[in-house]
Amino acid sequence: MIWEVFRQEKTGGYHTHCGNVHAPDREMAQQYAAIQHGRRKPTNSIWVVPRDEIGEINDDEVAFGGTTDRSYRWATAYNTTGEDASEVVESEDEQADAEKRRGEA
Repeated sequence: MIWEVFRQEKTGGYHTHCGNVHAPDREMAQQYAAIQHGRRKPTNSIWVVPRDEIGEINDDEVAFGGTTDRSYRWATAYNTTGEDASEVVESEDEQADAEKRRGEA
């Protein structure tokens, strides 16, 4: 029987898959996992799970949430029509006039 092994490096950390072991029962699988996967790197705990007991859900079966579109945060996400907003044009004209008056004074 094949047993999948997940290792946690530090307390509170995630368990990550680190391999598998072949063993006839749970007790032997735990011993093999401790020897093969627990002694080479810092290890806080090990999960040993029968491969048959691991379920998988993929995106064909369920529509996962995905990521939220945050493209509005980037200027490149906006389409420009080539026309500036009237407020921008008025402001630019006012600033240009103010610069001219400063230069004349």
